[in-house]
Amino acid sequence: MKKEKKYTYDYERPALATDTVIFGFDGAQVKVLLTQREREPFKNKWALPGGFVFMEETTEQAAKRLLQEKAGLRNVYIEQLYTFSEVDRDPRERIVAVAYYALVNAHQYEVSAGRDTLKTEWFGLSELPKLAFDHARIIRVAIERLKGKVSYQPVGFELLNEKFTLPQLQTLYEAILEMPIDKRNFRKKILSTGLLFPLEEKEKNVAHKAARYYSFDKRMYKELTKKGFHFEL
Repeated sequence: MKKEKKYTYDYERPALATDTVIFGFDGAQVKVLLTQREREPFKNKWALPGGFVFMEETTEQAAKRLLQEKAGLRNVYIEQLYTFSEVDRDPRERIVAVAYYALVNAHQYEVSAGRDTLKTEWFGLSELPKLAFDHARIIRVAIERLKGKVSYQPVGFELLNEKFTLPQLQTLYEAILEMPIDKRNFRKKILSTGLLFPLEEKEKNVAHKAARYYSFDKRMYKELTKKGFHFEL
């Protein structure tokens, strides 16, 4: 018995895809996760993990599936970034891409090359290779979103280990904002939020004065947010 078609179209329509910008931090610089394409178009070129959306899934479901299939990433919290719909963005056909972005601790996720992928690697923002499609533009948009968001939400802590020093935190914010930050003002502002919990532990085996470790109090942040607290740096 021939299966009845569930979808019929009277008009031309674009294909739908997703691409995801994964930001990580190695302690010195912010990096982006890229995959090397195994197939044309742009064979052997580097690109964001992404692909086509299946008929029975949302764009977010597709983005998470593709992160797992192409980069080995599971259980990553992603946020929608922007829709890219330039008519010539893909040489194959008319394709609209819904882009997402995520912040992850690079040390807590093990990446691996998956379907249609030769390699999966982290690249510093200043070391990005020439990218396939319009993925360079997608990354630029994601960077601007990240720069804006770190000033009013404590999203930067997603990139750090559970315990970190104030110098490490400042290095992260300077890497994101791509500019130096006054040490005294930064520490005063971040400590005044009441969101950092000092630990009874300091750095070991360092050439400089050992810095104290802190942890980010997520529960406190949620409670304060309910009461109208506004994070600002």
